[in-house]
Amino acid sequence: MGEIEQRPTPGSRLGAAENSGISTLEHGQKPPPTPSGKLMSVRIQMLDDTQEAFEVPQRAPGKVLLDAVCSHLNLVEGDYFGLEFPDHKKITVWLDLLKPIVKQIRRPKHVVVKFVVKFFPPDHTQLQEELTRYLFALQVKQDLAQGRLTCSDTSAALLVSHIVQSEIGDFDEASDREHLAKNKYIPQQDALEDKIVEFHHNHIGQTPAESDFQLLEIARRLEMYGVRLHPAKDREGTKINLAVANTGILVFQGFTKINAFNWAKVRKLSFKRKRFLIKLRPDVNSSYQDTLEFLMASRDFCKSFWKICVEHHAFFRLFEEPKPKPKPVLFSRGSSFRFSGRTQKQVLDYVKEGGHKKVQFERKHSKIHSIRSLATQPAEPNSEVPKQAQQSASLTFGEGAASPGGQSCQPGRDPPASADERGPQRNPTPQRSPAGSTKADGAGRAETEEEEEVAKDRTQQSRPRPPQPSTGSLTGSPHLSELSINSQGGAAPTSTVLSPNLSPDTKQASPLVSPLLNDQAGPRTDDEDDGRRKRFPTDKAYFIAKEVSTTERTYLKDLEVITSWFQSTVSKEDSMPETLKSLIFPNFEPLHKFHTNFLKEIEQRLALWEGRSNAHIRGDYQRIGDVLLKNIQGMKQLAAHLWKHSEALEALETGIRGSRRLESLCRDFELQKVCYLSLNTFLLRPLHRLMHYKQVLERLCKHHPPSHTDFRDCRAALAEITEMVAQLHGTMIKMENFQKLHELKKDLIGVDNLVIPGREFIRLGSLSKLSGKGLQQRMFFLFNDVLLYTSRGLTASNQFKVHGQLPLYGMTMEESEDEWGVPHCLTLRGQRQSIVVAASSRSEMEKWVEDIQMAIDLAEKSSGPAPEFLASSPPDSKSAEEAAGDQESEDDLSASRTSLERQAPHRGNTMVHVCWHRNTSVSMVDFSVAVENQLSGNLLRKFKNSNGWQKLWVVFTNFCLFFYKSHQDSHPLASLPLLGYSLTIPSESEDLHKDYVFKLHFKSHVYYFRAESEYTFERWMEVIRSATSSASRAHVLSHKESHVY
Repeated sequence: MGEIEQRPTPGSRLGAAENSGISTLEHGQKPPPTPSGKLMSVRIQMLDDTQEAFEVPQRAPGKVLLDAVCSHLNLVEGDYFGLEFPDHKKITVWLDLLKPIVKQIRRPKHVVVKFVVKFFPPDHTQLQEELTRYLFALQVKQDLAQGRLTCSDTSAALLVSHIVQSEIGDFDEASDREHLAKNKYIPQQDALEDKIVEFHHNHIGQTPAESDFQLLEIARRLEMYGVRLHPAKDREGTKINLAVANTGILVFQGFTKINAFNWAKVRKLSFKRKRFLIKLRPDVNSSYQDTLEFLMASRDFCKSFWKICVEHHAFFRLFEEPKPKPKPVLFSRGSSFRFSGRTQKQVLDYVKEGGHKKVQFERKHSKIHSIRSLATQPAEPNSEVPKQAQQSASLTFGEGAASPGGQSCQPGRDPPASADERGPQRNPTPQRSPAGSTKADGAGRAETEEEEEVAKDRTQQSRPRPPQPSTGSLTGSPHLSELSINSQGGAAPTSTVLSPNLSPDTKQASPLVSPLLNDQAGPRTDDEDDGRRKRFPTDKAYFIAKEVSTTERTYLKDLEVITSWFQSTVSKEDSMPETLKSLIFPNFEPLHKFHTNFLKEIEQRLALWEGRSNAHIRGDYQRIGDVLLKNIQGMKQLAAHLWKHSEALEALETGIRGSRRLESLCRDFELQKVCYLSLNTFLLRPLHRLMHYKQVLERLCKHHPPSHTDFRDCRAALAEITEMVAQLHGTMIKMENFQKLHELKKDLIGVDNLVIPGREFIRLGSLSKLSGKGLQQRMFFLFNDVLLYTSRGLTASNQFKVHGQLPLYGMTMEESEDEWGVPHCLTLRGQRQSIVVAASSRSEMEKWVEDIQMAIDLAEKSSGPAPEFLASSPPDSKSAEEAAGDQESEDDLSASRTSLERQAPHRGNTMVHVCWHRNTSVSMVDFSVAVENQLSGNLLRKFKNSNGWQKLWVVFTNFCLFFYKSHQDSHPLASLPLLGYSLTIPSESEDLHKDYVFKLHFKSHVYYFRAESEYTFERWMEVIRSATSSASRAHVLSHKESHVY
């Protein structure tokens, strides 16, 4: 074959520049010459199971062989990969890149060296090349087949469905079953075949690049992703497994992770004979010893694992390759091994700075080709998003636009190329130009600031999405070429001129990028912003109508929680009485059917308004009042169902109180991702929705002059909905209080009779109580007859245990800052007990003073003292479990993940827990305002340290922002509680230079959001402000008054 330097590669045959790898040398240095002499042939097994022979000089270091393999594959990001082989003791080891090959591979004729993934990054969006992601996908496929990547049956079936999509294209049941019969991807495949086929049906239209991306998106969330287990024993002799990952060293018992030591906690790694030692940094809160010791099978096993740990630490934690230590003059002590090669930061920086040619590569076993773009010019430094060519779809920020990476164009623009145009199969070896790369945002950035976000998606599967307006490409998503192939392999016409990131068959950027875990989305250009603003009508009425559409989508999803998800759960178990079923579901299903048609009518009207149809005259369609009037009149026919919802709520709570099986069913359902709020909140959603229609119509009537064609219909619709709201207003107030009392009951323990007739909730929040030990944080709950104070963390579910109660009858209150020397301090004197409390700020103290005084006045007017809350006084003694709970309750939001994210048998992100962590309070008045201030729509989000904007579907409700990839998703991927956050407009010094941007910040957490218009910007500011600052009672009362016309 000749020496490797003279061996022609696919890239050199195409005239590409010779690839000498990613240089590790300082400026001005030259690479050392490759040793000449006798050649040795080494067989390399690739990830697609093909074998290639490489001839390299015997005395050449291992790096020469790895560079030869990467050059053969035209692989730029080769530093993530390595070569492993069995040594003379049959121990699988990595090829040392600094040592001569002949000293490591003793008998090359009898050894097959495997080219595999060595370093698994925390986020696959950091892999910039489609080829790199393809090779990672092959590694996942291999690990699944070998049983190393263990997961649930659902996850396994979902992973295999993406593999099948990448190999045979769109769903066809006969082809699927034939293909699965010939190919075994997982050991238990036969039992999961039906589930695999079912999942594959959801991937229609997904390209191979998108399938790879989704495969990695799911795989990276699995506990065993990228994990190679190394058997060991702890000091007690218990059998365990050690592993190393990008985050640090992991400890497994079987396939269950039982411990993890982050790199930040590790001070030193060493080994002594068979003992592997981890020296930790001192931590007063840790129960671990200073040095941990593990026993491995032999010294060779121990040294091999130590070397892997050293390499992982250097690759993921260091900015540059560590420099070699000077050789000692007399004798050496310890190993001289060091990491050789690029660190992850250097790889990302290198790929970011390069502008490279792209050449075609083939996927083995796949009927679908992938071609990387042939752009020969590097992108401009500040334009990661290419400008759209004339023939491509106009860039918009419409409501129908998909979430990041899932963008596409409007239907009916360009038909996909036919399946008859499929190109012939070529050499299955992946090929690319040696210097190829794509543009990326910088690495080495501080960790993402989403410490507040919870409810992360674990097994989000790709859903088929209708074609929608494109918003441009995103850095980190697989970029398709100008000559992109459609999902069935058909070649697009070569005369089509497109952006390098959009495929001509659907003009769709690919694939779907996780908006929550990839904060390096490509920034838009100013030209795109201009095009976006010109795309839609500028009339305020249009954006008001659009708000009806976006919030109606969310309302339908909320109805489906009851009509679909909860009904399905109930039907599987015989724990709900038939009378209760007949009271709930038959009263929700007609509403769901009605509002499904209502949403279709609104969207059709918006399409006409925007001019997306064939209508020649649009003036008659630039209004929404007639649609609202017609459907609100239709809602009046459903009033009987609306009256039943309060009865259903009461019956459900009564049933839960009388049946443990029903209580368990409802509690388990609330832990499902689709139930992102408490279950009883969804039962009141139809009543809340009436108020939203009323608000929208008030804004329309205020906007339109009386002479406007839409004014009469809007005014008539407002009169109709006002009448309905007035009829149900008393019921709504009663049910909101009833629902809130039952929700609080789930957060409290030690309470026997919280929900009684006549009791009203007023305020809850965190105050400091002065005791003999000083100020201690306590959670206070104020009702119209009693004040409770509690502490958190006495149960596994972090509920709040009642410590005491102060009846409000006969209570007095006085400020006592001077007496106790504590800022914002109050003394509450009851008939039997007095306590001293302190608020976090002057404004918080004023809120409590106002509400407590009001509650005292109400109690004085009542018939007498309130009944006792507690069956008995709470015990002072604590068990060991309770003590551990107390210790956990001291955890702070500055921890690596917020305490709100902890999984527990009870929902741990309720408003009570948020107030505890943010040291704030919220009142029933605030809850009433929050019910009215709900909003949905697309927003662009940016982190403080990122360069790009990410498009998300955002729902605001219950003082919280819920983030979705798109409005079609059934459940949120993350949420951001807003209590305690500050809402501001970015200053000039923040250098954003974008319109309609607002800023949310809490301590060190900063988020920027962009709206699409002035109206939507003002609406988001209005509703978020309601969550970040409490409204006064006078304002709320005036706000609830009807608008008269």
